[in-house]
Amino acid sequence: MIPEKNINESKNLEKEKVGTFDFFNLEHFLSRIIKNWYWFLILGFLGYVTAYIYNKYYAQRVYASSTTVSISNNSSSYFTPNQSINFIWGNSSNQEGLFLKKLLTSRSHNEYLAQKLDLFVNYSTKGRLKTTYVDKDDSPVFLVIDKNHPQVVNQEITLIPKSSGKYEVVLPEEFSVNNLYDYNAEEFRRTLNFKRVPNKIIGINEWYETPFLKFKLVKNNQPLEIDLQNIVINLRTIDQTVNEIKSTLTIEFDEELSTMMIISKKGYNLNSTVNFLNRSVEELIEKRKRDKSIVEKNTVEFIKENLDKAKIKLDSSSARLNTIKVQEKLTDEKGDVSGILQNINTLEQKRAEILTKVNALNAVRNSVGKNLDNIINLNAAGVEDGTFNASVAELKTLYAKRAELSTIYTPQSEPIKEINRLINEARGNSYKHLNRYYGVYDAELATLNNQIAKYEMELGSLPYKQQKFVDAQRGFTVNETTYSTLLEKLSEAELRLKTNTSDITVIDKAKNLGQAPISPNIAFIRNILLLGFLLIPLLILLISELLDNKVRVIKEVVNATKIPLLGVIGKNNHENNLSVLEKPKSSVSEAFRGVRANLRFLYKEDGKSKVLLVTSSVGGEGKTYVSINIASVLGLSGKKTILLGMDLRKPKIFGDFKVDNKIGISNYLTGEVKMEQIINKTRIPDLDVITSGPIPPNPSELLMSEKNHQFIEELKKIYDFVIIDSPPVGLVADSFELMKYSDANVYVVRHEYTEKYMLKMVTEKYHNNEIKHLGLIYNDFEMDKGYGYGYGYGYGYGYGYGYGYFDEDANYEEPTLIKLRNKLKKILKIK
Repeated sequence: MIPEKNINESKNLEKEKVGTFDFFNLEHFLSRIIKNWYWFLILGFLGYVTAYIYNKYYAQRVYASSTTVSISNNSSSYFTPNQSINFIWGNSSNQEGLFLKKLLTSRSHNEYLAQKLDLFVNYSTKGRLKTTYVDKDDSPVFLVIDKNHPQVVNQEITLIPKSSGKYEVVLPEEFSVNNLYDYNAEEFRRTLNFKRVPNKIIGINEWYETPFLKFKLVKNNQPLEIDLQNIVINLRTIDQTVNEIKSTLTIEFDEELSTMMIISKKGYNLNSTVNFLNRSVEELIEKRKRDKSIVEKNTVEFIKENLDKAKIKLDSSSARLNTIKVQEKLTDEKGDVSGILQNINTLEQKRAEILTKVNALNAVRNSVGKNLDNIINLNAAGVEDGTFNASVAELKTLYAKRAELSTIYTPQSEPIKEINRLINEARGNSYKHLNRYYGVYDAELATLNNQIAKYEMELGSLPYKQQKFVDAQRGFTVNETTYSTLLEKLSEAELRLKTNTSDITVIDKAKNLGQAPISPNIAFIRNILLLGFLLIPLLILLISELLDNKVRVIKEVVNATKIPLLGVIGKNNHENNLSVLEKPKSSVSEAFRGVRANLRFLYKEDGKSKVLLVTSSVGGEGKTYVSINIASVLGLSGKKTILLGMDLRKPKIFGDFKVDNKIGISNYLTGEVKMEQIINKTRIPDLDVITSGPIPPNPSELLMSEKNHQFIEELKKIYDFVIIDSPPVGLVADSFELMKYSDANVYVVRHEYTEKYMLKMVTEKYHNNEIKHLGLIYNDFEMDKGYGYGYGYGYGYGYGYGYGYFDEDANYEEPTLIKLRNKLKKILKIK
């Protein structure tokens, strides 16, 4: 039964905030998701199909290959074509490795490769949806440009194979260019605005020439067996090519052995990455050999020149020593000073070696300041310094760049001034490295000179002839040491020149082993697309749920209003409002019988006639429909009942009962007719109906009049139940006035129609005791399979659902959307 409202409960409820609905009802939101499961299925399928199409026809696979090389630590090359400006070594224990890493990723080295290997020519083939990048060796022909002719870049050149080994050259339909690229100067030149030329068929080794293009096709004698319907060639600038190479190149060192370097390359074609790495390392090895040969040749020449000078000095000092021996008749016996003289000679030999190194160091310094082409190996100065090598390589690169800019700019132009500044800076860095060794050698020489001076003071007491002999002997020893040192350095330099090998050894060449692509992550993209498509209905449902202000959950209505629920009425699928009369065995009729049973809890059972008022928030919520059927179930139960159409502004009842509305309540209240004249009989013996009558100009005054009160009292004397179909309380205040005469009030709430805020006013009035004996009817409710309205109470309300259970629900017509959903379930065999 319905719990009665007691005084204590009323007091507590006065303190409680009523009429407030949840901002977001999770239960209802989840039920909507379940209800619309098929949209998730459809969009999930679309997401999967989209991912499949993207993967198959649009996604460009990125591949990676790698090669492993070993670097020796005895490199002597300065002239590597790669040193970037302002490079600073970070790991002194692996200077050569870091040097080569910088070299491989430098602009000058990759520019050298791009020019020599024609890496600026890119090959691909186009299908209906996707462009596939191919390696140069995969193409049946190579495109060779004339670098002395300006070329258009970043425009597709399509080669279509024809018979007899010929190819049709096709340019883009929308072709227009006014800048051409000079591959020798590596710069753009503004020209006339050239338009597209007609297609032309050319053969192998035949030149194709236009004002903006000049190339020929060379046959690939060992192409892979790939059937290409077209070959799309795109020329790029050297700068674009270098930047692309540098961005896709990765160099790492082995964690256990720092001299092992792993070079990796990414690209859209696996063969392209393999070929690039192998060719890049091969070119690097050969270039390093040539550079080292130049330096060693310079070193050999330098040492030979100094040997000639040292030979002359040695011969002169030897002759002088012999002359003194003969003239002064002295022997090699030194007597008591032999030990001192031996120490001096040892020191003189050390000083001679240092002076020889300083001489080589001076030669290196002079080359840095004047002509790097004559630079010698720093080993001749007894030094191994990778940092200095880097600074010299940097300086040489800047010299080459200045020579290139000099063909374009004047000596006083800003680019030339800037490159000169960089050259001076790099030269200063080189001097700074050399000065460290000058400092070391100067300190050693100062120490040796001090030691020699001490021994010379001890020799000062010798006779003049013996001093003369000692000086000659010392001079010979110094020249002999210098000559011997130079001979040793010459032998080392010649040996290095004859056995010149690269300091780079390939351990593992790059190979095509069928490596899987490293990107894109197809599984990740597929999951993202699936999630994205699934989020579409979820977001739509979420937004609609947040913006929706209509009542959709019975439990929420009961909790928010704290008003007793009399029953739940299902959707009316009948053609009129007479559901109980014309379909007494339907589920809706059973629901109204439940409402009839629950109404007795709103009023006292004292055996007197009762007035029941039915209202709602606004029109269209089923107020009249509920009034008619409550009156019908009461009449059918044997209770003498009359239904009053007191919604004078919008009369409705007469249409359903097919009675005349020419006269009615409005006529009676104005005194035009008597009560007997407006009472209409229905097919139910115990049910009468009084219609509203013509719409009066003052309906509120009539309904609130004393005569209307008397009218209701008169009817109570005749009937057991007086059912009032009143105006909506959300639009006019008439119903509140009529509630003064009623014993029970029924408030109709329509599923997915009534606005939540409309219930706030009646809820507040109820809990403020302005309205008494009030109950709710939840109308037009339609329950889906697997979804219950469950409002949390175990009372036996009238349940307006369960289509198909009652006999007269057999012809229930499902909505179109439900039909489509059920058909989809049947196709997918989902229960």
